[in-house]
Amino acid sequence: MVIAKAWALKKHFDGFPKTSDFDLKKIELPNLKDGGEQKLLLESVFLSVDPYMRPYSRRDMKEGDIMIGTQVARVVESKNPAFTVDAFVVAARGWRTHFISDGKDLQLLPSNWPESLPKSLALGTVGMPGLTAYFGLLEVCKMKPGETVLVNAAAGAVGSVVGQLAKIGGCKVVGCAGSDDKVAYLKKIGFDEAFNYKTVKSLDEALREASPDGYDCFFDNVGGEFASVAINQMKKYGRIAVCGAISQYNDSVPQKGPYVQLPMIFNELRMEGFLVTRWNNRREEGLQALLKWVVEGKVKCHEQVTKGFENMPAAFIGMLKGENLGKAVVKV
Repeated sequence: MVIAKAWALKKHFDGFPKTSDFDLKKIELPNLKDGGEQKLLLESVFLSVDPYMRPYSRRDMKEGDIMIGTQVARVVESKNPAFTVDAFVVAARGWRTHFISDGKDLQLLPSNWPESLPKSLALGTVGMPGLTAYFGLLEVCKMKPGETVLVNAAAGAVGSVVGQLAKIGGCKVVGCAGSDDKVAYLKKIGFDEAFNYKTVKSLDEALREASPDGYDCFFDNVGGEFASVAINQMKKYGRIAVCGAISQYNDSVPQKGPYVQLPMIFNELRMEGFLVTRWNNRREEGLQALLKWVVEGKVKCHEQVTKGFENMPAAFIGMLKGENLGKAVVKV
């Protein structure tokens, strides 16, 4: 018999999440039985903390529910021939150390995953954030060689991949981040221009200086004031992929504006929100492309690894405050 640990949402977040909003529970898991639906016992090895958890917890969860989230897990015991013991999978079973599955909700890591590559990347660059960058650029922004791409939160899990994929696609890339160390990292991984949005005197001027001719594509992870300034610097027929709005997730009072109608009309812009799940039928295509670029060294990966399941809330809160460089994960 296994005793699993799990983090539950004790209280819905009011403004910024606090450690007191979470509750650590112990859950007794039943033994596996032959012939039953419960055919797999798994243990989480790495768990993901992502911005989406903040708004989705309010929309989809009740107080007392296990926090939503994804993990890379190892098969500990199997009565399902499709999953061997010690196989690694990606699952969306929330913040828990162990769980039981019938296998239908599990996705094996790609069979050609190199042994030398950290399996935690299946939660980042070769996982949901990487796929978000891939399909957001190809299908929403429809970037073309020679265009200029702007991405904010550019040193995060999604933004850092967006910039590198845009470079592979032959684009000029401008990124912004919230610290000088992050800006240095962006330049290291190939961004043409990068700046610290917290220290520039004028965001408008910084964007104009980075690309005087404006922007063809804007991959928006932030929303708020940044988006309201950037939309005025889009080129004719520019495309805006609305991926996230982290500047607004923790607001107690909704922000006012921005008002997008005039710039959208005058420059005939296209602005589209999206969820990566739209392309679930092409997931394998995206993963194989990302894995290939990582193995070839064309896409660099950086992870902020927090050790210890007990530190899940702290890692989540730190990620929302922008303390992570690249993908934030927790190693159990």
